[in-house]
Amino acid sequence: MFDVHAGYIVLVSGAVTVLLRFLPFVAFGKRRPGFVLYLGRVLPPAVMAMLAVYCLRGVNFLTGSHGLPEAMACVVVVVLHAWRRNTLLSITAGTVLYMFMVQMVFAP
Repeated sequence: MFDVHAGYIVLVSGAVTVLLRFLPFVAFGKRRPGFVLYLGRVLPPAVMAMLAVYCLRGVNFLTGSHGLPEAMACVVVVVLHAWRRNTLLSITAGTVLYMFMVQMVFAP
C-alpha cells in the first residue's frame, strides 16, 4: 500500500523545491543585482566544462576503444550546438551516438 513516510518525503521535497524556485523572485523582485547577472552569464559554461571533465576523466586512450566513442560524441555535441544552438538536440544526439557506439560497435 501507500507508505506514509514516503508521502511526507515527497511533500517536503516538493515544498522545498517550490520555495527555492520562488525565493530569488521574492528577494530581488524585478531588480537583479549585478552579481546575479554575472553569475547567470558565467555559471552555465563553467558547469558544462566541469561536467565534460567529470565525464571524460576515466577514459583510457591506451586500451579498449581508445576513447573513440567519447571523442566522437563530444565532436557531435560541439558541432551540433555550434550549428543549431539547441542544447537539448546536441546533448541528446551525442548521448545516442555514444550509447550506440558503446553497445553496438565497440561491444565486448
